[in-house]
Amino acid sequence: MTKRAIVLAACALFMAVAVCYAADDVFTGTWKLDEAKSQIPAGSPKNSLVVYAVSGDSVTVTVAGTGADGNPIHITWTGKYDGKDYPVTGDPTVDMRSYKKVDSHTLMLTSRKAGKVVNTIRVVVSADGKTRTVTTTSTDAKGVKTTTTAYYDKAQ
Repeated sequence: MTKRAIVLAACALFMAVAVCYAADDVFTGTWKLDEAKSQIPAGSPKNSLVVYAVSGDSVTVTVAGTGADGNPIHITWTGKYDGKDYPVTGDPTVDMRSYKKVDSHTLMLTSRKAGKVVNTIRVVVSADGKTRTVTTTSTDAKGVKTTTTAYYDKAQ
């Protein structure tokens, strides 16, 4: 085998492994909010569309929706499911977020602003991979705790 053929074979193998890894990640893809099923209090932000995209060993999560003030929001986070904080852009209430896989269908997130925890989020994807439930527990500046539950369907 020539050196070029070996390099091409190695690249093909790497791509195949990356595709398999992404396919095995039930979180990857586009998720649309099911507002009728969700329990989101009036005046709370709504994440209408959430996209998880894998690139190498990193994940980018992009959120589109409506903020608590009624204005459109676009939030982005890129990092790893390693429990370490990575920067968040587009969310005035959060500047860092960490994601950690609990198991193959469950993520735990912690959001921080200026080092202080502002919310914790539990994401659970159904066994069939078609729906996900997001439970967010937040504490506002006055110490009032709120919990929202949002349901999402995987877009085809």
